[in-house]
Amino acid sequence: MKFEKGIKMLLVSSYPPRECGLATFSNDIVNAVELVFGNTLPIEVCALENNNHQFTYNDEVKYTLSASCLDDYRQVAEKINERNDIGLVCIQHEFGLFGGEYGDYILSFILALNKPIVTVFHTVLPNPDEKRKKVVHAIADLSDRIIVLTKNSQTLLTTHYDCPKAKTIVIPHGTHSILWEQKEKLKIKYGFSDRIVLSTFGLISENKSIETVLHALPEIVAKYPTVIYLVIGKTHPEVIKNEGEKYRNKLTSITEELHLENNVLFIDEYLELKQLLEYLTLSEIYLFSSKDPNQAVSGTFAYALSCGCAVVSTPIPHAVELLVDGNGILLKEFDNPNEFKNAILHLIENKDERIAMGKKAFSLAHATTWENIAIQYRLLFDQLTNREEDLKFNFPPMKLDHIEKLTTDFGILQFSKFSEPDPESGYTLDDNARALINMTLYQKAYPNDVNLKLANTYLSFIEGIQQDNGWFNNYKDFDHVLTKQNGEVNLEDANGRALWSLGTVIGHTNSLPKDLVNRAEICWDKAIERIDDILSPRAIAYSLKGLYNYYSTHKEDSIKRNIERLADKLLHHYNINSDESWCWYEDYMTYANNVLPEAMMYSYLVTGKQKYKKIAAVTFDFLLSHYFMKGQLKVISNRGWFKKENERFFYGEQPIEVSTTIIALDLFYEVTKNTKYKEQLKLAFIWFLGNNHLKQIMYNPENGASYDGLEDKHININQGAESTLCYFKARLIMEKYAEN
Repeated sequence: MKFEKGIKMLLVSSYPPRECGLATFSNDIVNAVELVFGNTLPIEVCALENNNHQFTYNDEVKYTLSASCLDDYRQVAEKINERNDIGLVCIQHEFGLFGGEYGDYILSFILALNKPIVTVFHTVLPNPDEKRKKVVHAIADLSDRIIVLTKNSQTLLTTHYDCPKAKTIVIPHGTHSILWEQKEKLKIKYGFSDRIVLSTFGLISENKSIETVLHALPEIVAKYPTVIYLVIGKTHPEVIKNEGEKYRNKLTSITEELHLENNVLFIDEYLELKQLLEYLTLSEIYLFSSKDPNQAVSGTFAYALSCGCAVVSTPIPHAVELLVDGNGILLKEFDNPNEFKNAILHLIENKDERIAMGKKAFSLAHATTWENIAIQYRLLFDQLTNREEDLKFNFPPMKLDHIEKLTTDFGILQFSKFSEPDPESGYTLDDNARALINMTLYQKAYPNDVNLKLANTYLSFIEGIQQDNGWFNNYKDFDHVLTKQNGEVNLEDANGRALWSLGTVIGHTNSLPKDLVNRAEICWDKAIERIDDILSPRAIAYSLKGLYNYYSTHKEDSIKRNIERLADKLLHHYNINSDESWCWYEDYMTYANNVLPEAMMYSYLVTGKQKYKKIAAVTFDFLLSHYFMKGQLKVISNRGWFKKENERFFYGEQPIEVSTTIIALDLFYEVTKNTKYKEQLKLAFIWFLGNNHLKQIMYNPENGASYDGLEDKHININQGAESTLCYFKARLIMEKYAEN
């Protein structure tokens, strides 16, 4: 079949406002794909309905299918077949969702479709009888690919249902991004600041076995009266239809019999996502008490881990798979109040262990944020529809949130623990110089009083750390005291960055207040006297960038002479270290490599000397040849530098190297108009958006920060100043390329 260019995915599932876990799951996929990929992968929905309810849906729902009407399956499939713009149909499968024996009505839908089909099995039961096995095997056989949410489900499909493993792919249940430090703030907001909060959430049914936890509480409450247990969620609609509120009433009676009225709070609502995540985030301990040994996956369990709760769970397969290596407590039995009691008491009495457990779960859950799950669905879609070349990411909005949060009245702090600023890390000239450059450029593009306030703070830090002789120190602790590092570390790079930042301010006279520029000029005049003390290649390059910016508004012959002298020093480094197969300024590549050819190009722009332009192009193209591989950017690892005679290390990639690549590519494209640089620039930026070896986003959508490192198997989700400032500058540059 010939597909149109803007082909779509069709999702077949229950869908909001229907209240069920699968409806929420599908809605989260739709929202995440739109967030990450914009309109480059539109999703439409075929909403499954039962006889008793018809709903009013959002615009993405284009079809409804009555799950108990066999004729409906064929008729809807035929309507879908008429559409040339639907490239793939994704069926969200639960046995109780479809009509027929073991939901076999879905087979008539699949048989009638002539589109590629992906089926997502949310439940895979062991030891099936012959009928169930035949239905599942038929669905798997007729689908082009099968998605399961856990490795256990994948194993069951291959061993119990004879499904080829090569046909299956594990894409975990998605989770939502939250900020770790919100926990205490939210406890205050909801009036639980003096309570130890336990929680459970989800649509309530007898399978949840909440009474098991209630029976565990009396001894806990006797010892710790401030404990409160939140039971969050309405009764499941199907349960209400069949037996009303019988189970909830039973739980209320048990609560009263055990005299727990002051320690158990039933929140009988289907909460909006924001409020639900807030309740989970403020919880110290999450209790998962399901008594179904075959429950393959639980969205509630996944959400609790991602919100940084210490989780105590019965041994459902999902929990067995995830609660390893100290990121939760896995119980041995179902329906055992004593096990819950002991686990809860242990976590209450061992606060450090409890917090560490929550932090570990929070870290591991990053891989399953809905943005990362959206990337997995998109890659599979492209693979099955041969559209890999059309992969396009949506640029996330620019946010100053984390930069503002890291900034005190004194300057920007160096590191964060997750997204929480770490005062013990103190301040550096390096980061405050970067921050001043960012705010200067941001002010030019988007004038705002906040930008100017931040710029003033960063310039004040630079003024305060400059010595009388013009040289700069680099490190101050949280108490504003110079640290011993200043005497132990070569400070040339920091001084080069200071010149770069001051030159940037002076070069943007037209968009900044006169007072701010004057202050930068006073610092500059003192610092420029030390220009000949700068000898290392990167410090020279940073200084050249500052000199170029200064020269853009002050065409002084002395500045031009300084540029030539420094550029010749870089050229000397190149002549000494380069050979036919190594076109570089040193016999190794380390960090911020792009700044070297970039500085050479700036030198050409001021002097007009072709020798600088030639070496700039030769060295930059040599560097890029080592950075772009198989449609991805792979920058130099922080695990070991790339030495001339040695094999290169991979992984351990950091945002600073990606950002400096983007900055240099932007300059080279502006100067040469060579479209290869523009294409590589776009390819470099989507490293942040998920086009990397882990296929995970490297930015925090909640606060606009960047994560600190891309390792071989995980992402370092701390969000320090260097990473965030580098990402912010790269994102600002991409504003020029958003539409072309």
